[in-house]
Amino acid sequence: METDFKNGKELLQLCQEQNCAISEAMKRREWAQGELEPEEGMRRMRKVLKIMKESCRTPLQAPRKSVGGLIGGEARKLNRLREEGKSLCGGMLNRAAAYAMATLEVNASMGLIVAAPTAGASGVVPGVLLAMQDVYGLSDAQLTEGLFNAGAIGYLAMRNATVAGAVGGCQAEVGVASAMAASAAVQLMGGSPGQCLEAASAALMHMLGLVCDPIGGLVECPCQGRNAAGAANALTAAELALAGIRQPIPFDEMLGVMYATGRKLPPELRETAMGGCAAAPSGCRYAKSMGLPCP
Repeated sequence: METDFKNGKELLQLCQEQNCAISEAMKRREWAQGELEPEEGMRRMRKVLKIMKESCRTPLQAPRKSVGGLIGGEARKLNRLREEGKSLCGGMLNRAAAYAMATLEVNASMGLIVAAPTAGASGVVPGVLLAMQDVYGLSDAQLTEGLFNAGAIGYLAMRNATVAGAVGGCQAEVGVASAMAASAAVQLMGGSPGQCLEAASAALMHMLGLVCDPIGGLVECPCQGRNAAGAANALTAAELALAGIRQPIPFDEMLGVMYATGRKLPPELRETAMGGCAAAPSGCRYAKSMGLPCP
């Protein structure tokens, strides 16, 4: 049985021929191409989910100050807004954003997170999936399937484009994370493999051109807020796909567009902290106060 796929078109073909979900196609590829037995592979993915849960929820009770001091406590504030009945975004989006921001607090305070696909974009996938678990009562086994689905999208992005901010800007980090989360969300809501890739394409499209400009060179701000925005984008893209709204640019082409766009970004806007928010007067003042370089 064929298990390998190199792009979205081949992935969809496999799913159609074998009548399986993207998560199942990814598992079959992992078991065949990797060195893990299925039981060990599933154990590791359950561990991934456990770490994600801890990084999402711990800061809501015990905020963690970042190494650079730019963030810490924002996730709990956002969560409290919902608990007080004052959220404009509703339970799903508020939860997803709060969880995403919490994960960045853990990352920026040297805690344990799961890079999905990178540390700077680590909040989007768990934020969306755990919010869906809260709202829809999804089981951990279902979330694990969602993670395999997200993994397939991340794998294709790494193989055919980039997930590095230094290469493609934040569109390659939070943008790809958002595509991963959107695809997983569609599968968890009963969508088809085709709809999953429609959502992933839309998520990339919505974040096309997003620069990487960490203040002081630290993965704290604007990174934390962009993870929240990435979670919102993922839910929007998934909603569009589930509604049957088609995207004019297929996922594989959208990956190529993202990669080409990222390579055209000037170096100042690709994780060098020499442009964008990092070059704003307030950003420079912060960097200088910390003894960090400023453009």
